[in-house]
Amino acid sequence: MRCAIKTEGITKAFGSKTVLDVIDLDIESGEVFGLIGPSGAGKTTLIKILTGQISQDSGKAHIGGKDSRKLTGEDHRHFGITMDNFGLYERLSCYDNLLTFARIHGLPKSSITDALAKVGLAEAAKTPAGKLSKGMTGRLKLARAFMTDPDILFLDEPTSGLDPVSAGEIHRIILSEKAKGKTVFLTTHTMTEAEKLCDHIALLNEGKIVEYGSPEEICRRYDHQRMLKIHLSDGKDMQLPHNKEAAAALSELIVSGRAETIHTTEPDLETVFMELTGKELSA
Repeated sequence: MRCAIKTEGITKAFGSKTVLDVIDLDIESGEVFGLIGPSGAGKTTLIKILTGQISQDSGKAHIGGKDSRKLTGEDHRHFGITMDNFGLYERLSCYDNLLTFARIHGLPKSSITDALAKVGLAEAAKTPAGKLSKGMTGRLKLARAFMTDPDILFLDEPTSGLDPVSAGEIHRIILSEKAKGKTVFLTTHTMTEAEKLCDHIALLNEGKIVEYGSPEEICRRYDHQRMLKIHLSDGKDMQLPHNKEAAAALSELIVSGRAETIHTTEPDLETVFMELTGKELSA
């Protein structure tokens, strides 16, 4: 598959603070890629560099084979962006919000109805944006990103603050776009979201990529974190390391009848991130 996004040695600092520190990525066309890290890790800054909103201090960034610092208006039609600071006109209806965007980009009005239908807002076309729920607002922002039928979607924490049902609807839309061959660059600090949606992820901490791979591959690399979780007959729970050193203690619990249930707990992205950084991923 061809490379949709590529970065080589990207660095960016604001004053004395280094926000991105030698970022190297190869993202293939048609995959959902997740940039995972806590707030302030540098995720939004990288999206802004890739989409030409700001320039890096050093290194190279290419999107669709073109230098991100040389993107034209026509190039921008090939990718859609949703970011938390991209606002809506609250007094305008959903339709009129998208009409404004369509006029800027010279798009036909049919693109508005198509985009609203894609995100399940066709019946809310006349509703003012300011009266939408948070979940519907998120879908309206996605509709705007879809209007140019982009090859690449940049979604900056699209489910932040949403309830599980609304987040699930956004997930469905993202996977639907992937099924059409679209490339999705997703940022999130939610472990379960990354595991559900992403083909590959990069764990970002303080501007540096500390791990890269598929969620399953990364967790397997930290298999030493596997534990045995034992529910005891007195109602208490205990954990033992999943290794031969725990065999004697486990045998004693079984023989004595104190062990009621035994489960293996696998490492997840949260525990991997904690081992690498000493921080919670959701922090």
